[in-house]
Amino acid sequence: SFPLLKSSPKNHIPWYDWILIALGLISTLYIVVLRNEIAVRAGLPTTGDLIISSIGMIVLAITVFRALGLPLLIVASVFVFYVFFGHADFLPETVQWKGASFGKAMWHYWMQNEGVFGVALGVSASLIFLFVLFGSILEKTGAGNFFIKVAFALLGHLRGGPAKAAVMASAMSGLYSGSSIANTVTTGTFTIPLMKRTGLTAEKAGAVEVASSTNGQLTPPVMGAAAFLIAEFTGISYTDIIKHALVPALVSYIALVYIVHLEALKLNLKGLPKPPSSLTFMRKIIGFLGGFIGIAILGLIVYYGMGWIKVVFPSAAFTIVIILCSGVYLYLLWLSSKRPDLVVDAPDAPITELPRAGETTITGLYYVIPIVILIWCIVLERLSPAFSAFWAMIAITVVALTQHPIKAFFRKTGDFGTEFRKGVVEWKDGMIAGSSNMVAIAVATGAAGIIVGTISLTGAHQVVGEFVEFLSGGSLIAMLLLVAVMSLILGMGLPTTANYIVVSSLMAPVILLLGAQNGLVVPVIAVHLFVFYFGILADDTPPVGLAAFAAAAISKGDPIKTGIQGFAYDIRTALLPFLFIFNTDLLLIDVSIGKAFIVFVVAVIAMMLFASATQGFLLTRNRLWESAVLLLVAFTLFRPGYWLDQFHEPFEKVEPSKVYQIVDDIPQDGVMTIVVSGPDFDSGEITSTTVLIPLGNLPEAEKRLETAGLTVISEDGQMRIEEPFVGTDLFIKIGDLFDYYADQPVVIDHIQQPADRMPKEVFYIPAIVVLAGILLIQRRRKNRLEAAAA
Repeated sequence: SFPLLKSSPKNHIPWYDWILIALGLISTLYIVVLRNEIAVRAGLPTTGDLIISSIGMIVLAITVFRALGLPLLIVASVFVFYVFFGHADFLPETVQWKGASFGKAMWHYWMQNEGVFGVALGVSASLIFLFVLFGSILEKTGAGNFFIKVAFALLGHLRGGPAKAAVMASAMSGLYSGSSIANTVTTGTFTIPLMKRTGLTAEKAGAVEVASSTNGQLTPPVMGAAAFLIAEFTGISYTDIIKHALVPALVSYIALVYIVHLEALKLNLKGLPKPPSSLTFMRKIIGFLGGFIGIAILGLIVYYGMGWIKVVFPSAAFTIVIILCSGVYLYLLWLSSKRPDLVVDAPDAPITELPRAGETTITGLYYVIPIVILIWCIVLERLSPAFSAFWAMIAITVVALTQHPIKAFFRKTGDFGTEFRKGVVEWKDGMIAGSSNMVAIAVATGAAGIIVGTISLTGAHQVVGEFVEFLSGGSLIAMLLLVAVMSLILGMGLPTTANYIVVSSLMAPVILLLGAQNGLVVPVIAVHLFVFYFGILADDTPPVGLAAFAAAAISKGDPIKTGIQGFAYDIRTALLPFLFIFNTDLLLIDVSIGKAFIVFVVAVIAMMLFASATQGFLLTRNRLWESAVLLLVAFTLFRPGYWLDQFHEPFEKVEPSKVYQIVDDIPQDGVMTIVVSGPDFDSGEITSTTVLIPLGNLPEAEKRLETAGLTVISEDGQMRIEEPFVGTDLFIKIGDLFDYYADQPVVIDHIQQPADRMPKEVFYIPAIVVLAGILLIQRRRKNRLEAAAA
């Protein structure tokens, strides 16, 4: 894999690769063996340290070029160039810095944990590798083919069925896949030819697959391997990351299915032939409801049964659970053995009729067990991601090695030894594929460490932040647009993980600061998901959308047109990050279960209306004014608070002198919003920012404020703020923002309390009324057109 040249030998390792392997091992083991000595002489590198660091950096650069190509290498090289020549006269004065010596730079990049061997590479080695390995083994054992078959069995008979099945298959593959390109190739090999056969053009067939595969990286729990990095960089638990990302991912996928449906309506596409069935409609409904209720009852039994087992048999609970899981696995294998195995169909083979959904699902249902174990451990048992992946790896290894011999035993056919060896080969192929896939991720995170190291060494994030803030004119919307464009541009050459690391390191602090200065407290997770979303969208953005090129190679279409069409389908995904910045309900932040359900339903309707407006079709082809009205209705459903803010301020300003009284009225673990003003640390100009202060659960107001880092002194009719204590929440937010020892004090300008006003959801009513009017108009026009055509 990853040859240096096209002419490099393919059947053996060339001599120069052995040299690179040796140099890479030496430069890495040097740190491991001499870690104590290196820690003692921190900042004082020896000649040996510098030689080893230089060798390591060169080996990494060659590896980046071979695994990922020139783009990431060029980006990393630009940052290294800035470290050494940041003081040069040919650079604009606004971005200059004093520069670093060779020794200081090499020490920072290779010998410290802020460079190559930083957070990103650590997360890559300890977490991402396990999940990538899990996904690869799951794919090689047949789960990928199972998901495709189930998707086609369920959706293939509908209008545009193959395209809808492609979306569903990519969503299911996204549960464990860490790459949109791999997702495109895996599912697209089968789905794209079928989409073309049912009437979609080569470009549209490829675009549907690209859009669904890039969206696969939004799907929890893996989220393109970036979920673990987001958790590490933000300090938010991995479980909460999954919760926050769930609704946007579901909304995006449902809207994509709807877009495919609209395309099918416009082109009058039909579905694939459905297998004949002797069941009546009522029996189908009863069967569906029975299965749904059965799954719900089974879930309750498992959930409460597990809790009961832990209480009654605390010492034997683990053994009992293993026995129960094994029993379920054997039962599902027994059911599967009664049916033919799912075979991988040739992409160009004609489909006379679709597989039966029930039969197909039962045949491979045991593949779901490792995924259920993974999600169970993460979400319900609250185990660490690494420990959860460990149990999931054990489960998928058992499935890979035992599925064939056990089914042969139940069928009373076949040679057990041969069937077991077949499983071993699949497991080995999965391990090889996982390791190969991991190379690109590991190299990307290592190279991203160079960029992060440059930022921490030079303070480049402050320079870039000031520059972007200048370009945006202090407007948060303009800032977000610039960040989105930057993410898309970087994403053309960087893998998603590296893109996220670079842009979040540079821009996340700036967005948070500018939002606070505009009176908007933007949650950290919203900013990081914003960057993550646009990094993903780069995979289908021309001219270098790698997923679009992969899809075009399968569809035989034009890659640029495929990318343009794919991005047109993904406009809805580009809209979501802007929405959840201003409406954090979409991220399920501080919402109840009931409200979460309402938010989900309304968001789905709004996104479908947005899709209808951008596709120019609802019940029939839209007129221009109808599309404009649909956009307005969608915006109102997504952000009803905008209209309420025009009539009534969201916050009331309270005098700073009442700070202790307000703190006493706030419940335990609540938060208080204050606006702080004072001299800027760098310019000395008076600036203000909005700060959210967590108050904890101490009884006294003064103690609650001090715990958050806020020490307030009443002085000359003002509430002066002393410099926050290092390590406190307030120090992180505004510790280096103000000059606390200047002549002008840093004070609480005012306290913000939520205003007593009507619920923002009231604006849903006029939006729904307008939507009903549009539907009525289009229904009449559609009837007239159908009557005229008849």
